[in-house]
Amino acid sequence: QVQLVESGGGLVQAGGSLRLSCAASGDTRCIAAMGWYRQAPGKERELVATITSGGSTNYLDSVKGRFTISRDNAKNTVDLQMNSLKPEDTAVYYCHAQSKRVFWCNGADYWGKGTLVTVSS
Repeated sequence: QVQLVESGGGLVQAGGSLRLSCAASGDTRCIAAMGWYRQAPGKERELVATITSGGSTNYLDSVKGRFTISRDNAKNTVDLQMNSLKPEDTAVYYCHAQSKRVFWCNGADYWGKGTLVTVSS
């Protein structure tokens, strides 16, 4: 019911910056929190940052002070500004949306297909 499309990944040198964007489409009325996860080769997927519809944010400890998540509820987009990138940030980054579980909303989790971020030393 909801489709998520990420963009903005690429190759960047350590210390550089990238801005990831995620656009939600379909029936977006039930979306509560949105966020970004990442998965490096051979590693488990981990939460990077989340943001509620009210603007409350949470971050992975290792990205605090470097990454900023933002959201435009009207446009159904969520961005991740990544500064001071490190080689350890190299991963496929996935957009995520959490549906409410109330009335016609089914509480489902929605995922984008991912965008690759590669940070070179």
